[in-house]
Amino acid sequence: MNLIVAVYDDWGIGKEGTQPIALSADRKFFRETTRGAMVIVGRRTIEDFPGKKPLPGRVNVALTRGDAEIPGFTVCHSPEEAAELAKSAEQCFIIGGGSIYQQMLPYCDAAYITKVHANPGSDTFFPNLDADENWYLAQTLQAGEENGIAYEMLLYKRR
Repeated sequence: MNLIVAVYDDWGIGKEGTQPIALSADRKFFRETTRGAMVIVGRRTIEDFPGKKPLPGRVNVALTRGDAEIPGFTVCHSPEEAAELAKSAEQCFIIGGGSIYQQMLPYCDAAYITKVHANPGSDTFFPNLDADENWYLAQTLQAGEENGIAYEMLLYKRR
């Protein structure tokens, strides 16, 4: 299982349920990387989706403690249930938010991290994989600058 996330220099990922800085290059990378895959997402992150609708061209799975059905999503109620469902997919990505990343990180072997070199002030953070001995930076996939903000798309792998 994989995960994909954009982080700022302090490994922040969001504030008040959304990304303070969203780069079009990162959105394009996200679309291309997850196209055709299963994606696992939390209910609160779905609130930030366009129209609160499932992402097109993907199998959408919601990980939530609630019992409500979410149109267009297969609902799982535990990380174990989501991990088991992910085995049925050729590719699966954890796509957020913060608590979903924390719950599902132990199941992941690869992390696609876009490092956005800015520090807009976040209230939600992703674990710093540079400081985690269980992970290593395997590859720089691409790098660039957008609107004066440098970024890198990186692939981390579990040791």
